[in-house]
Amino acid sequence: MDTHLLVHPTPGYAPTIGHLVSMLDYTRAATLNDIAGLSAADLDHRLDARANSIGMILEHIAAVEELFSLRSFGWTLEGDAERRHQLALGINEESWETFRGHELGVYLDRLSSVREKTLAELTRKDDAWLFEVHDQRGRDTNNYWRWFHVIEEEISHRGQIRVLRKRLPEG
Repeated sequence: MDTHLLVHPTPGYAPTIGHLVSMLDYTRAATLNDIAGLSAADLDHRLDARANSIGMILEHIAAVEELFSLRSFGWTLEGDAERRHQLALGINEESWETFRGHELGVYLDRLSSVREKTLAELTRKDDAWLFEVHDQRGRDTNNYWRWFHVIEEEISHRGQIRVLRKRLPEG
């Protein structure tokens, strides 16, 4: 993880977007630190029938970022990508069964793939874009709030991951 604890401009981005990117980067680095070394069994473990698995949470984190990319950048998904996205957002029994049996690398690749696309899009935006107002289900929102929410969502789920990791079976 980064050795400094500063929100700072990130080269290659408009100034305010660069600050947002530094927050996205730190949030992700902390998540990656918290999942390092987990086995497929660790990623699949659920405390009970209503609990999430760490693997499911990681898939959900990627899907939330993808959702806000769809809204912010006009991305579209089709076929298997659309199905995976919907399952990861839904978090239900079908999702839990779909996202099991995978090694950590599968989730790391998914998180990385979505983030790479996000960062590429953000290099093409200016700071005015952050403040553009959009209707989201009858409520005003702007792109800055959307991307704050992506960070907020990952941090919230990272808290769940930390609890679940502490409760993994021994051995």
